[in-house]
Amino acid sequence: MVRMLLLDDNTFRDGIRKQGVTLIDFGSVHCPPCRVLLPILEELEATMGDRMSIAKIDCDDSPRTASDYGVMSMPTVILFHDGEPVEKLVGLRPKSVYESVIAKYLTNE
Repeated sequence: MVRMLLLDDNTFRDGIRKQGVTLIDFGSVHCPPCRVLLPILEELEATMGDRMSIAKIDCDDSPRTASDYGVMSMPTVILFHDGEPVEKLVGLRPKSVYESVIAKYLTNE
C-alpha cells in the first residue's frame, strides 16, 4: 500500500519534514521515465518509509514549485534534510543510487 504524499504548489512546504529526511519526486503522469520510477519509490517507501517521507509533485499541475527548485527535466528527485534541499538527481537512476543518497542522511538521524 503506497502512503506517498501527493503535493502541489499550495501544500509543498507542509509536506517536507522539518526534522529528518524527505524525498520529493518531481514528475508527471505524461512522463514515461516517471512511471518507471514509481515502483522504485514504492520499494524505497516499503523499506525506509518508517524513517523518512517520500512525496510526489506533478510538475504539470504545480509549475511554480518546479520552477522554484530549478526542475528542468523529469523525473527529478530532490532529497531534503531537516527541511533544506541537499541532493538533486535528474533523470531516472537505478534504485541503488537512491538508496545510497538516502543512506548518507539517514545515518545522521
